Amino acid sequence: MGEPDLEEALRDARRGDEWAITLLVRSIQPGLLRYLQRKAPAAAEDLASETWLAAAQQLAHFEGSFAAFRALVFTIARRRAVDHYRRLGRHLVEVPLDEVPLDEAEGKGAPVLDAAEIAVERLSSREAIDALVRALPPAQAEVVLLRVVADLSVDEVAQVLGRSPGAVRILQHRALRKLERQLGMKTVTR
Repeated sequence: MGEPDLEEALRDARRGDEWAITLLVRSIQPGLLRYLQRKAPAAAEDLASETWLAAAQQLAHFEGSFAAFRALVFTIARRRAVDHYRRLGRHLVEVPLDEVPLDEAEGKGAPVLDAAEIAVERLSSREAIDALVRALPPAQAEVVLLRVVADLSVDEVAQVLGRSPGAVRILQHRALRKLERQLGMKTVTR
């Protein structure tokens, strides 16, 4: 679906057009769920529902582009995930990448596979992303999740995080460099 179609759908959704609202949800929901599944796996569906309820309350008065609306939805989702963990009274536990289990050579105790091979061969894409993101500081991990998993632009991520686009680019660059050093591989930029 093209950007002009989504802009038109946003205009119609503001007026309450059910078809347009459905179109907006269908275009944003997959990335939103992927993002929330990384932030709060056990509550992702519930948080997505809460996010859409909050977004629906703001839709009639929203003024801006589809990209700005999508950034608003992810801002709400991020806040809902933070509130979820506050309600639970617990925080995410970060596990360094070097604690990801490795196969051991028989009798030698030396790893047979490096971390990149494990991510490709043994872990699902969700587990691979989770393992990589755990190796990053929280701000860098958030940028990687929003850029790669949610597929938001630098400007949208900047809006979600309340940072400048330059700061987002720097965080992304640092995250990719850190992963490059840890995994001993070339960085792919977006």
